[in-house]
Amino acid sequence: MPDSHPHQTSAKTDEVLLERSGGLGVITLNRPKALNTLTLGMYRTLDPELVAWGSDPSVHAVLIRGAGERAFCAGGDVRAIYEAGRGKTEGLTADFFREEYCLIERVYRFPKPYIALLDGITMGGGAGVSVHGSHRIATERFVFAMPETAIGLFPDIGATAFLNRCPGCIGRYLALTGARIKAADAVYCRLATHYVPRERLAALTDALAAMAWRAGEERRQVDRLIDDFARPVGPAPLADLLPAIDRCFAPETVEGIIAALEAEAGEWARAALASLAKASPTSLKITLRQLQLGAGFDVAQALQLEYRMTQHVMQRHDFFEGVRAALVDKDQAPNWLPASLAAVSEDEVAFYFRPIGERELQFT
Repeated sequence: MPDSHPHQTSAKTDEVLLERSGGLGVITLNRPKALNTLTLGMYRTLDPELVAWGSDPSVHAVLIRGAGERAFCAGGDVRAIYEAGRGKTEGLTADFFREEYCLIERVYRFPKPYIALLDGITMGGGAGVSVHGSHRIATERFVFAMPETAIGLFPDIGATAFLNRCPGCIGRYLALTGARIKAADAVYCRLATHYVPRERLAALTDALAAMAWRAGEERRQVDRLIDDFARPVGPAPLADLLPAIDRCFAPETVEGIIAALEAEAGEWARAALASLAKASPTSLKITLRQLQLGAGFDVAQALQLEYRMTQHVMQRHDFFEGVRAALVDKDQAPNWLPASLAAVSEDEVAFYFRPIGERELQFT
């Protein structure tokens, strides 16, 4: 994908490339060896740039993409949060989530077209800086998941809102199991708005940069241009699974969901059960409660709820154990506490939703 265009100016940091190409602001997440995972420093680079571009009349749209061949963005830098929490430096665990969520809320209410090129892995924080924008373009290499229950966390970055907008009970299925989906399912679930083959992304980017922008008509101009590049995405496997997913994920307890899956035929149900068996029991229970409480929430309300939850998670065991097992020691054998669903009490679940007073998330 070309990184230059006539009349282009650019500013660079180690981890984010910020460029102006005609009337287009271009963000490139630039940690390809780390699958473009987002650091606190990247949030601190991006946030003021979005503020400036949002109010600059010479910027008519923003495009965000990932460097390298494998990922748009595989998520936030949970390893850094783990290290901070192990060192008892509570400031970073609070700052990381607060600044991440404030950036995501800014993406959500960005006043101009915000176009994400989702080519490759898009998970966690990568979904946060893309799914809430106006245009989300998935390619044939796109893979989406919210795998947080497997590391003792819960689907955050506004997932309370966007997973609840998926058809039927699909949001619960994706949240609890961390199941991976591709472009057709993402369009079906409204996580992506378009399918564009990867080989056409460079030409699309050039066409956006060369656009003769008309003030007040930018959204329609982007819509028409992307429609010219988009292709039919094909049938969504989740659409065929929807009746079964609704049967199995409608129960209002995790135990009820597991019982329904055990009674369900099909490889997908066995795969779902296997994923649930590996996840943190506490994460499963608080995730289901999160989606129940957040039905109908907008993105700002979702992020405020999730921020409260993160600050309680940082006081407990499972997140640090999950990251240790997945990313530090890589033994893939977390020792969850409590170790079973039955041992996770209602009082313990309620703990994660308690108000945190003056530390509650506020947006500017």
